[in-house]
Amino acid sequence: MLRPVTLILLALILLLQYPLWLGKGSWLKVWDIDRQVDAQKKINQQTEIRNAALNAEVLDLKKGTEAIEERARNDLGMIKRDEIFFQIIGQSPSVPASSTVASKQPAH
Repeated sequence: MLRPVTLILLALILLLQYPLWLGKGSWLKVWDIDRQVDAQKKINQQTEIRNAALNAEVLDLKKGTEAIEERARNDLGMIKRDEIFFQIIGQSPSVPASSTVASKQPAH
């Protein structure tokens, strides 16, 4: 007589545990969603850092001419009047091969 009661109680315990471990709001799903939230927080943090850098660059471009001049030199290869353009090729690996140096010509 004790045996069927024990089996029924064990079955009830298992039925009560199912939603906790495998149901709609189970611990496994909560853990998975928590992991996804942590991953998204890292992505958001990286995006905020990138946005702050872009915002600083936009403000610099709006307020000063130095950033525009730097962009023109690096991206477009422009130089100022009375400057000589030097392109250094074949440097050590620590210096990029396309580095450029501009200097003023002596006045005649």
